Amino acid sequence: MKEKVKIAYIGLGRRGVSVLRECFAKMSDVEITVLCDTYEPALNTGAEILENAGKERAILTTDADAAINNPDVDAVVIMTGWNERAVLAEKAMLAGKYTAIEVGCAFDISECYRLIDVYEQTKSPLMMLENCCYGRREMMGLRLVKEGLFGEVVHCAGGYHHFLPDCELFLDIDKEYKHYRLASYVHRNCEQYPTHELGPISKVLNINRGNRFMTLSSFASGKGGLKQSAKTILGEDSPYAKIDYKQSDIITTILTCANGQTVHLCLDTTSPRPYYSRNFTVRGTKGMCTEERKVVFLEGMEEPVENNEEQMYEKYDHPLHKEYHELGERGGHDGMDWLVCRAFVESVKNGTNTPIDAYDTVTWMAIAALSEASINQGGAPVTFPDFTKGKWINREAPLKTKYTLDEIVEDRSVPIFLD
Repeated sequence: MKEKVKIAYIGLGRRGVSVLRECFAKMSDVEITVLCDTYEPALNTGAEILENAGKERAILTTDADAAINNPDVDAVVIMTGWNERAVLAEKAMLAGKYTAIEVGCAFDISECYRLIDVYEQTKSPLMMLENCCYGRREMMGLRLVKEGLFGEVVHCAGGYHHFLPDCELFLDIDKEYKHYRLASYVHRNCEQYPTHELGPISKVLNINRGNRFMTLSSFASGKGGLKQSAKTILGEDSPYAKIDYKQSDIITTILTCANGQTVHLCLDTTSPRPYYSRNFTVRGTKGMCTEERKVVFLEGMEEPVENNEEQMYEKYDHPLHKEYHELGERGGHDGMDWLVCRAFVESVKNGTNTPIDAYDTVTWMAIAALSEASINQGGAPVTFPDFTKGKWINREAPLKTKYTLDEIVEDRSVPIFLD
């Protein structure tokens, strides 16, 4: 077991800086050996974060290959834009490093196949840092499913309902270091951001472990929202108000599963809406949970029921979150960021596979390319690749750690915080 994990950290945009500051820089068993970004002012920001956290000074470089191949590095954390992650992840795995990538999708399905080929060649673990898998609501839902309280699960739903023009897409638009996601909205029309909801749902449905996705169908609405937002936020004369964006305002995706379940995903990011929601929903033969009205409903309860989540947390909180709330949350997004980063670090320390593994990662990454193909065919179903090549039928036993997402494990011997 390693006492300290040495990380090459690549990508210091808004998300990369946030996760570095709030998570990795505050972990006493993590050493940031190398910081890498092509934008030198961002490197200075990263160095300042480490200095303020009392960390040793990292090597600063604009050369990702040098960062990845540094012999002192145990793991590579990739927080770059979407178009760079797959290539850098391949290089990191080929270098024998544990590899973590920030959430996002592949541009082409070939990227997913290449990542799996490299993983199967090297056995270097690959983990998407899907923080919502460690959300409190999602983890309680997972526990309720694994303990059989929902009966047979028949359907799940979720969405990324988040108005992005003012808080992300057009934020700092005139600065040199603007958000990479806007370019994708200009040129592509697809389910661009599915993993916040699909990650937890995949674990609920045992995807890649006894179940798999079979088909995907996606449907696109009209697409006037982003152009209107550009006019409102940036002004009628802004060049961004004159672009004909390809991204539709609402993308609806339906997946079917080998074990008979259906999954409904919704991307809703460019038309005005009053609140953020992931709408995590699980429906079973004996009960359900849904973010809408914050409800857990079990067989035998009398209608109507709403806003009973806090009461249900007292009975069914996941052991990881129960411990976490007793200690006090850290990190961003209600603590989800900290937990997913700890899950990765603990895997590196112990030399085990990651709780979100390479097969999970590429399955979730594939959604955008598959939905784009379906939309281009008028919503026709497309076959979902089996990246496990049949191994989903009889996988090896899942990890039994406090961060596992395939079983419910309580283990207080492993501290969440090391000060």
